[in-house]
Amino acid sequence: MKKNIVLFSLFILPIVAYLFFASGVHNFTHLPTVTKSIPDLNNWKDEKGQQFSLEDKITILVFPGTKILYNKGDAFNLNQKIYEKVMGFKDFQLICVAPIGSEAQTVELKEELGRICDMSKWNYVFASPTEIKEYYNQLNLIGQLDENLRTPNVFIVDKERNLRGRKGKNKKGEPEYKEGYNSISAADLHNEMGDDIKIILAEYRLALKKNSADRKK
Repeated sequence: MKKNIVLFSLFILPIVAYLFFASGVHNFTHLPTVTKSIPDLNNWKDEKGQQFSLEDKITILVFPGTKILYNKGDAFNLNQKIYEKVMGFKDFQLICVAPIGSEAQTVELKEELGRICDMSKWNYVFASPTEIKEYYNQLNLIGQLDENLRTPNVFIVDKERNLRGRKGKNKKGEPEYKEGYNSISAADLHNEMGDDIKIILAEYRLALKKNSADRKK
């Protein structure tokens, strides 16, 4: 049994990792920055009083609004198409900025999703409506929050707090701009966000290899 585990680790896992990173089909080898150095999370806390930071983490940033359970289909899509596939990476987290007063809804949703997936890297922080609006405006995005402080778009933030997306030309040479990924659409998450997350993870993976090689010189 131990021999089989060792063989699996030596041969199968590297192949799986290669296929994961190599399967992206997007035009970019480096995912462009949409907004540079977005603000950190203002010491907002989760329902247990714990604080989180965007610094030194690859973050999926979500604004679920006040009707969290009503829109739980968005969370299910995100869980299945993105979160479940990348939560094993050490420096990954998912942060939802939710309105104060929605704590009970978030606990119920996490319990429901927790029946099918480890939710330890899926977190909610709570802020007032005014704070959420002010914070979102500092992201300098085209899309806006609705009257419930929600957007179905979810965002990729790198370790330097840069919001990343698509700016430039696609594979057909046509102008392309994408600041967020529509959590209502399983296809958008699976195809476009899935590709772009792989690019971000590959960037840091290559940087780690380069730093390791430089130290050995």
